[in-house]
Amino acid sequence: MQNDFTTQRIPAKGYAVSSKDDKFQPFTFSRHPVGENDVLVEILYAGICHSDIHSARSEWREGIYPMVPGHEIAGRVVAIGNKVSKFKVGDYAGIGCMVNSCGECEACKKSQEQFCENGKTVFTYDCLDCFHDNEPHYGGYSDNIVVNEKFAIKVPQNAPLEKVAPLLCAGITTYSPLKFSKVKKGSKVGVAGFGGLGSMAVKYAVVMGADVGVFARNDNKKQEAFDMGAKSFYTSTDGVKEKFDLIISTIPTPYDVMAYVKLLGYGGELAIVGLPPAAVSPKINIANLVWSANRRVYGSLIGGIKETQEMLDFSLENKIYPETEIILAKDIDKAYENLTTGKAKFRYVIDMKKSS
Repeated sequence: MQNDFTTQRIPAKGYAVSSKDDKFQPFTFSRHPVGENDVLVEILYAGICHSDIHSARSEWREGIYPMVPGHEIAGRVVAIGNKVSKFKVGDYAGIGCMVNSCGECEACKKSQEQFCENGKTVFTYDCLDCFHDNEPHYGGYSDNIVVNEKFAIKVPQNAPLEKVAPLLCAGITTYSPLKFSKVKKGSKVGVAGFGGLGSMAVKYAVVMGADVGVFARNDNKKQEAFDMGAKSFYTSTDGVKEKFDLIISTIPTPYDVMAYVKLLGYGGELAIVGLPPAAVSPKINIANLVWSANRRVYGSLIGGIKETQEMLDFSLENKIYPETEIILAKDIDKAYENLTTGKAKFRYVIDMKKSS
């Protein structure tokens, strides 16, 4: 059986859209054989990220169709290549936003694989795989995935896999800027947007010892914010007297960036992780930055593989998990609708085993 995996393409079943206006349908495809450094993972859970919606609907750029989204993946290793040392069959593994890179450039050597300087980062979906004849790479809304062992995250056997899956994007996306901005006990941290990403940012910042303020579009989840340890809650930036060392913007829709810059203290930072559709992406007048001098605005994508493993270990040690709702694959379209209309509570996670 192991030899079959390493010499033949891997049959797979998933859920795909065939165009930006399509609904999800069952989709049969195949993945490349298990290479000597690859692991084959049976996908048990796949989280739904707002990026999945933007990509499926070609809101950032024209997507590659048919598209199987999903980059929040948790499952079980069922086969390994003959040079794999990181995993054995039966281990749990997580896969996040990327599955390969050149491994040779300075960015890759520093475990910033998402910024591969040779342009060979292979993202988990909506991306051509330059290591396998430029075939489209399909994501986690499926029953299996083949990935280089370096890009699979080790997950303990006692970890709650349905909670682990969203950490592979929502977790690292918010953990990384908190570490980059050196958040510590007593830091004043604002979190703009209180969905799947925002709730994770609050949880991490609280555990790191920060005083956290939340900005949301309404007060529907005000109590949840306080239950997570937030000290303040706002539904508008108007009239806010607090000043923050760091504000993380997770907002995926149009908004006034400078409204948050003005809430930064001297030397404060605004980290942007939410990506609205390209057509309505916010713009900054540089004159406004000059008049709000000595404050920084930076973007943060995800984190490299080393930092992603660090994030997962930190999350499990401190029992930091996303608020999740388990669904079946037949409910993906409804979940997308809820996410884009503000009806979703927090993170949807697809039970792929029960959906097959």
